[in-house]
Amino acid sequence: MFTDLAEIIDSNNRLIGKGMGTNRSIKINWSSLLEFKKKATEECPGRIESYFVEMGINTYHGKTYFENQNTVVVGEDKLKGEHIFLATGSKLRKLNISGEEYVTTSEEFMKTEKLPERIIFIGDCHISLEFAHVARRAMSEVTILHRSERLLRHSDADMVDLLIKETEAAGIKILMNKPVDSIEKDANGFLVRTGSKSGIESETRSFRADMVIHGAGRVPKIEELHLEKAGIKIEKGAIVVDKYMRTSNPRVYAGGDCVSEGMKLTSVAALQGEVAAANILNENSVEVDYTGIPSVVHAIPILASVETSNAKDSDKYKVIYQGRSNWYTTRKAGMEFAASKVIIDETNDRIVEAYILGPNAEEAINIFAAVIRLGLKASDIKKLVFTYPTTCSDIRYML
Repeated sequence: MFTDLAEIIDSNNRLIGKGMGTNRSIKINWSSLLEFKKKATEECPGRIESYFVEMGINTYHGKTYFENQNTVVVGEDKLKGEHIFLATGSKLRKLNISGEEYVTTSEEFMKTEKLPERIIFIGDCHISLEFAHVARRAMSEVTILHRSERLLRHSDADMVDLLIKETEAAGIKILMNKPVDSIEKDANGFLVRTGSKSGIESETRSFRADMVIHGAGRVPKIEELHLEKAGIKIEKGAIVVDKYMRTSNPRVYAGGDCVSEGMKLTSVAALQGEVAAANILNENSVEVDYTGIPSVVHAIPILASVETSNAKDSDKYKVIYQGRSNWYTTRKAGMEFAASKVIIDETNDRIVEAYILGPNAEEAINIFAAVIRLGLKASDIKKLVFTYPTTCSDIRYML
């Protein structure tokens, strides 16, 4: 909702003088956005719980932890189950810096009644980029401080470089090799101090802000579950599961952000839940399949990707890069930066990875994801007929 409105605002401003009715830049009306968001979301938890009750599902609320291998304590209740499914989600990663208590969470950001003038985001999590673009379209001064030399290190470097150019063109400052050391609060807001990882000697810098937002990632929320009492194995802070979404305790299954497997996406959590449910009803009947799972960074422009392999440098792979800045679908949106990259295994004509940066990338990437997941060939895409002129109709020319 926040990123969608930011995109609409940006689209208007890009098309001023190109047929758009307004003759000046507009910005997000923050108070009305919050009211719209509140009306759209505040009833969801209660409505979902009522739906569960109507289906005959009992719901419990309270602090939850394991008493033994098949007993869970929820508040004052003890629940014993033949099977248990864990979907505890995640929490903010600890920054371990002085003044960490002054950091604002993404949830708090979306409830802030008045957006401040100066905002600093810590880290390169999707949250930092996405909400930085939102805050900038509300006319805040925005800075991203990132501890390493690369943003979105798990994505394609060429696509990220273009996204950074567009982000900086929007007036968002991105500073690399700036690990935050401390946050101090005073009468003028917050003073954020950083070190430097780029030189032999540490270089300290200071930045002023009215709000500092955590964008340095999340970790599984499992520390209070007493998993050791249930015999559930943990590695690197996450619950270990097998291909059936079963933990080391055969009674217990898990999915979502609390497990070690799969990307941390809503779509992946839903997939894992479906697989676990199938195996609870019929043991070891379904294996989780992460083939062709697309992901999106809802920045401006949008960066979408789908990956199947980390072996990007193999000689058998063909890399097709297309700078799409002058393509009609980019020009009609008034955008300056757009591109695509498709990596194909030439031995079998299968798409290994695909990246799209630009208008409607979040929709077009689903075509590549479907081709990969269904085991189709890259040449099969050229047999498809799309509505024109759309980003999907561009796909044939991305190959």
